[in-house]
Amino acid sequence: MNYQSKLKDYINEEILILQSLDLDTVNEVMNVLEDARLTGKKIFVCGNGGSAATASHYCCDFNKGISEIQNKKYNFECLSDNVPTMMAVANDIGYEEVFRFPLKNKMKAEDIFIGISGSGNSKNVVNAMEYAKSIGGTTIAIVGYDGGKIKQMADHNIHVNINNMQILEDVHMILDHLMMYVLSH
Repeated sequence: MNYQSKLKDYINEEILILQSLDLDTVNEVMNVLEDARLTGKKIFVCGNGGSAATASHYCCDFNKGISEIQNKKYNFECLSDNVPTMMAVANDIGYEEVFRFPLKNKMKAEDIFIGISGSGNSKNVVNAMEYAKSIGGTTIAIVGYDGGKIKQMADHNIHVNINNMQILEDVHMILDHLMMYVLSH
C-alpha cells in the first residue's frame, strides 16, 4: 500500500497550522515565562496523555536546556510526573483532583500555572487552573480544537486552532522547542 498521499496531506496541514500561529500570543507567553524566571516564580505545568509528555518535556527544556546558560534559572515543575501522588489522589479523592491537590500544597500567589490540553476541557486541568486563579496565580492555556474552558479562563493562551489531536500535539511540542531555541540563543 502507498501511504505517500496521506503522509503529504498531514505534513501540508501541519505546515498551514504552523504558519497560522499567532506569534503575538507566543511572544506574550514567553515574556510571562521570562518574568517568572527573573523574579524567582515557580511555574507549574500539567496535562493528560500526550499533553502530559509535552508538559514533562517543557520542564526538561526550560529547567536544563535554557537554564544551563542563565545565572537565574527556570523553576518548572510538571504535576503530571509524580505518578504515585497522582494515583493516590485519583484513588482516594478522584482523578479530577490530581493536579489541583498538589497545587494547594505548593503554589503561591503570582506563581505561574500552565495547562496543556488538546480539548481545553480536561476536568483535572480545569480544576487546577481554577485553583491557580483563585489564589492570584498567573494562568496560561496551551490548547487546540476551540480552546475549551481553559482558553476562556486563562490570563494568556496559545491556541492551535485545529480539530486534529495529532497535529495540535505536534505543534504544542514545536512551541516548546521554538521558545527554548529563542530563549537560549
